[in-house]
Amino acid sequence: MRRISRITVAGAATASLALALAACGSTSTSGSGSDEKGDKGLAIAYDVGGKGDQSFNDAAYAGLEKAQKEFGYETRDIEPTEGETDADKEQRLASLAKQGYNPVIGVGYAYAAAVKGAAEKYPDTTFGIVDDSTITAENVADLVFSEEQASYLAGVAAAKSTKSNVVGFIGGVDIPLIHKFQAGFEQGVKDTNPKAKVLSQYLTQTAEEGGFSSPDKGKTAAEGQIEKKADVVYAAAGLSGQGVIEAAAANKVWAIGVDSDQYKQEALAKYKDAILTSATKDVAKAVYNLAKSVEDGKPETGIVRGDLKTGEVGLADSNPKFKADAELQEAIETAKEKIISGEIKVKSS
Repeated sequence: MRRISRITVAGAATASLALALAACGSTSTSGSGSDEKGDKGLAIAYDVGGKGDQSFNDAAYAGLEKAQKEFGYETRDIEPTEGETDADKEQRLASLAKQGYNPVIGVGYAYAAAVKGAAEKYPDTTFGIVDDSTITAENVADLVFSEEQASYLAGVAAAKSTKSNVVGFIGGVDIPLIHKFQAGFEQGVKDTNPKAKVLSQYLTQTAEEGGFSSPDKGKTAAEGQIEKKADVVYAAAGLSGQGVIEAAAANKVWAIGVDSDQYKQEALAKYKDAILTSATKDVAKAVYNLAKSVEDGKPETGIVRGDLKTGEVGLADSNPKFKADAELQEAIETAKEKIISGEIKVKSS
């Protein structure tokens, strides 16, 4: 059952707010009964790169689509704007809550201050934030993942697949979140093949410089690592990772994707034979689960973590060559079991 408070606040939306959201690049879909009931459901606000990144943001949209189809209500998804401030983000989330959307999710750690502020203003709305665990409010769910665990398995895959004993890691932005990917990957490589060398670099120091949204930067960085004999390159760089995959395909080396199963992404289809695997985190499931919890009248709150044990991080096996390599699969499965049991402690920094 939807909560009465949501129906009440839904009527408070004004035309000016609708126009403001439209200016932010929003889209919406309506379920069959939403207009009759004045009932609105899940809304998400994208991180840098927006929809179409074939990675992080697209995974969040997949969760929104599933919720819309299952619950038949109105949803909204909004693109970021260049140079926006925390105040801009907070206004966006507050506008969604005022219009009656519930839950409202900020996709990415950059929404931390905005979610905190909007949640204080709208205590009857459930808010979610992906990739941040700093908000301790009764109406906020911190949707986080053990990315280092999936990255460790990516390191095992890289170490077993390299012929040059040189592999690469490319991070989009030099921040603690991406350090988790690097730490897990490097540990997985070294534990599997101590002779292997890991080349690690970051594209930018801040997201505003385009580290998560510049395929050209990713391509240049990958080409530099490939010149240094890296024959497997793992990117945790959002949209910039597309450039890494393109460079790997052009140079006939392996790329490892991130967040979504990038082997299956239509926009990357011409490069898919170069995508060994992807270190996935099920942002779609986290987004959908929060929407379902609100729909069921028992909203998630606090830290909600996805890891190998819950099945919300892992390695994709869509590439037939990857899946058919029995020795590689055995090594990955062994590592996975040891991580879940606690025998392997994966570093996060």
